[in-house]
Amino acid sequence: MATQRKDVTNDYFEQNSMTKFFASVYGYMTLGLAISGITAFYTAQSTAMLNLVYGSPFGMMGLFIVELFLIMKLSSNSMKLKTARASLIGFIAFSLLNGITLSTVFLAYELGSIGSAFLMAAGTFAGMSLVGFFTKRDMSTLGGQLRGALIGLIIATLVNGLLLHSGPADFVLSLITVIVFVGFTAYDTHKLKQIYVQLNGQHELGAIAITGALNLYLDFINIFLSLLRIFGNRRD
Repeated sequence: MATQRKDVTNDYFEQNSMTKFFASVYGYMTLGLAISGITAFYTAQSTAMLNLVYGSPFGMMGLFIVELFLIMKLSSNSMKLKTARASLIGFIAFSLLNGITLSTVFLAYELGSIGSAFLMAAGTFAGMSLVGFFTKRDMSTLGGQLRGALIGLIIATLVNGLLLHSGPADFVLSLITVIVFVGFTAYDTHKLKQIYVQLNGQHELGAIAITGALNLYLDFINIFLSLLRIFGNRRD
């Protein structure tokens, strides 16, 4: 009986620890979304900021390069199992910069459409994240398939933008983007759970939590933007 009570206690603390880990992941993700949303809204109200970023191709190019650097840095911190403090500043900086790039959302779409798309994205994201967390299936092979689909999607988007740029093609590409990042949401959640099980109690998981939050943040943003392109009402 004593052994049984010990096993139950260990299971309880293990579950409690995992709950705290995922709470931190979703907490960081929510922080990033809030920072990006506020930054996007206020950037859209600032003519000076819009001119600085969109007045020349170097503004957007500079933002893209810095954001890419921050993604690589956060990934490196995760692989080196650093503390959350080492990654938190980089994550906040990325959220701010990405908020600036998202400012065009408030210029192009009505606020009601933005709110509706956000709620749809939140519901879709939550559902698929739960699927990824609770599924017993091995999703390791899904990652390669999703990355292959993403590469194809990027190429198709570039071709559409440079050559076709047709309404039906935009709709199809947006729909495929939703499907791909819905899959990534489940996959990234499942992978994060696997990493936690493998490393819990052996290594510092702070940087891993922030990198996981970044991946889920990007999944959410892509779902949101695609749903907005499909269902959103543009400003006149």
